[in-house]
Amino acid sequence: MEQVSDLASKQCKPCTGGVPPLSQPEADSLMKQLEGWQQSGNLIGKTYRFKNYYQTIAFVNAIAWMAHREDHHPNLAVAYDSCRVEYSTHAINGLSENDFICAAKADALFEL
Repeated sequence: MEQVSDLASKQCKPCTGGVPPLSQPEADSLMKQLEGWQQSGNLIGKTYRFKNYYQTIAFVNAIAWMAHREDHHPNLAVAYDSCRVEYSTHAINGLSENDFICAAKADALFEL
């Protein structure tokens, strides 16, 4: 899916200085570039499934590394064979492009 790789190739930018949250049409446009993600209010989320705990934790560690690099951190809910990843930009109390960039990067990590 070409559009996801476009998002995944971007870098997160700090949301400071009065950056407004995305409008719903902007968020809808970016959601179309992601597969399997769902929006619920001010967050987007997706559950990834794995064969075992080891694979789940390997993914969690990869997400942690990516989140540190991007300085944009998701909420994670970890179980034996799954990980729920949710993004929201708390600094602006809404969604930012950073949420969608990191969602695309999470999808790319899952494909590895």
